[in-house]
Amino acid sequence: MRVRSTPKKVMQLTALLTLALVLNAPAVLSQEHTYTSSKVDYTIQLPSPTWHLVGEPDDLHQHTEFVYGDRNDGYLRIRKETLPEGASVKEFGHRDQDQKERFLPGYIDGKEETFQGRLSGVTISYEYTQAGKPMAGRTYYLQADSHTVYLLRFTGMRDKLARIRNQTDLIARSFKLK
Repeated sequence: MRVRSTPKKVMQLTALLTLALVLNAPAVLSQEHTYTSSKVDYTIQLPSPTWHLVGEPDDLHQHTEFVYGDRNDGYLRIRKETLPEGASVKEFGHRDQDQKERFLPGYIDGKEETFQGRLSGVTISYEYTQAGKPMAGRTYYLQADSHTVYLLRFTGMRDKLARIRNQTDLIARSFKLK
């Protein structure tokens, strides 16, 4: 027995497959998960299961670390810092870049932008080299109050970090104090 494909059957099958994709899209897109811990005073949304925790604050290290698959694909370090009296978050960001990042091999200043999320602040981007590979960094300086700033420092290979820029922005926008 031979089955014939008629244009009507093809259209019905296409419509059925399209409907199935549309109905399953929210499940596929909602694979984000929330990170929180008793060791930190914030929560963040990680937009992909590719992000995984590699370090939490302890007596020696006061930062949380995540990796996007491989450390070269994307690395996130979250740290709480004290904002000096009278300093703006922008000034703090410049001072931090001058003290911690500017001495990286091949360092090149990037863009600085104001940032709006649950906490607002500034982002500073930069490029550098590591073992001869082109790398990039993007730090979000988020002001919690007049004395506290949170640093979300993303680093990775330049092309790979650029590909997940929407995720870095989403993570920073989702940053919320408990």
